[in-house]
Amino acid sequence: MANQNKASQIHLQISIMKKIIALLTFLIAGSLYAQQANDNSPKVRTKSGIVRGVTEGEVSIFKAIPYAAAPVGEFRWRPPQPVKKWQGELDATKPCKDCGQAGFGQNAPKMNPNSSEDCLFLNIWKPASSTAKSKLPVMVWIHGGGFTGGSGSSPQNFGHEFTKQGVILVSMNYRLGRLGFFAHPALSTEFPNEPKGNYGYMDQIAALQWIQENIAAFGGDPKNVTIFGFSAGGVSVHSLLTIPAAKGLFHKLISHSGGGRDGVLTGRPINKENADIFYTVSAETIGVNFARKHKIEGTDVSALAQLRALPAESIIDGGQETDENGSRTYSGPILDGKLVTETAETAYMAGRQPKMPLMIGNCSAEIGGAFVSNAKTKEELFASFGDLEAEAKAAYDADGSKTFNEVITKFNTDWVWGEPARMTAKTFLAKGAPAYLFQFGYVPTAAQQRSPYGAGHGSDVSFVFNTLNARWGQSAEPIPQEKELAKTMNTYWANFAKTGNPNGQGLPNWSLYNNQNQDMLDVELDGKVVSKPDARKARFDVVEKAFKNRGKIQSRGI
Repeated sequence: MANQNKASQIHLQISIMKKIIALLTFLIAGSLYAQQANDNSPKVRTKSGIVRGVTEGEVSIFKAIPYAAAPVGEFRWRPPQPVKKWQGELDATKPCKDCGQAGFGQNAPKMNPNSSEDCLFLNIWKPASSTAKSKLPVMVWIHGGGFTGGSGSSPQNFGHEFTKQGVILVSMNYRLGRLGFFAHPALSTEFPNEPKGNYGYMDQIAALQWIQENIAAFGGDPKNVTIFGFSAGGVSVHSLLTIPAAKGLFHKLISHSGGGRDGVLTGRPINKENADIFYTVSAETIGVNFARKHKIEGTDVSALAQLRALPAESIIDGGQETDENGSRTYSGPILDGKLVTETAETAYMAGRQPKMPLMIGNCSAEIGGAFVSNAKTKEELFASFGDLEAEAKAAYDADGSKTFNEVITKFNTDWVWGEPARMTAKTFLAKGAPAYLFQFGYVPTAAQQRSPYGAGHGSDVSFVFNTLNARWGQSAEPIPQEKELAKTMNTYWANFAKTGNPNGQGLPNWSLYNNQNQDMLDVELDGKVVSKPDARKARFDVVEKAFKNRGKIQSRGI
């Protein structure tokens, strides 16, 4: 009897358990069905698989989409490799790591913990309503940072406001520092048919190729792509324009504070010493210096294996660019002869650049101090112009009333960024291409005491993206005038991406550059937007003449 009662209890318990399991299964299935039914996440099928993003209001965002395989292990210092296709949906809602770079600030780690060697990703902002039939213009942002730092995922460069203007915004990561620009004799002999040295540029080209193959699925027009970048990103715009492998991957270009003349991160000879007045040490020699710092000798396969075995943190080395003896250990961009075959200035002067619309400019007071010249007084600076001394003094300080700080700030700005932008515009004009020149000089009233001579390096970027709350050093809410200026600039840039002409209804007219008036768009100190003849002409003229004797005044790079 006891056994029968025990068996009955067991059967009852089993029956209850089955009902509970059935109920849980029903509830879970219902929950999954409801989740799927309510899942409005945007999904796009790329060549490699489906990506699932997130929609914020009118904007759909896709983050951390891989455009190339991780450049690690055997693929360190190799051209970017194809992405392997994936099954199911790739979660494109979370940001990726930045490309490997040093930490920031005092006592910073040798490698920024938010960075990684596995970093070849891009981000896309598109109107939520766009489909594969939309054919919207595409803008591709290339971040700055001296080719040693920076991020393709900075809030300052989010594309929400561009998408509201009917433009798709893409930002990218690319390899930096020695992970992105490195040469060594052992690398040069490995896979001899591959391009060498400029792995960061190879990444940029791979991202542009990915865009050509995939952007239509997001609603973008692969035949209407504008590349634009700031500082090292602006230099990249010049380089991509003259790299044969990048031909046909974009159709308009904008360079913010990107120079244009030789000597500003424009390419170090890969294996020739004293072949360039700006870069007397070859990239391969610099690679050997770096290897020796890590006690890696020789130039054979063993040396290369040891270099590839170093942790990324050791390659980055806290951003150090010289060893304990002062020998250079970081090359920057390289003239390798296969990918980068000439500098932008050489190509421009020979008219070898493609004919396409150009927008180019810089801030009004990019940087001060001993940046280009080691002069400590106005007299020393003007004397460095040699036979042009009197003309330089007349252009920069005719009545002798200006301080040395003001003169050196304007000179640095003109030499590295301003006059090279004008030179570039002139060569595009000679090619029959439309060119628009700009200067950004707005400084908030509260900051004018700290920046009395104009806007510093990068001050324009948040206005172009209309991301004022994310701008550098921002603590107060933007004032109405700033909001209006940001809206104006964002619209100019979007219009240019659409048609190659920044002008549009409700905007102050922006005149084409011409050799007679040398018109430019000037955003003045108080934020007023005016198209007018360039007031910097006399300064630019003497700098242009001085470039013919560059050995006496050396550009040091961004």
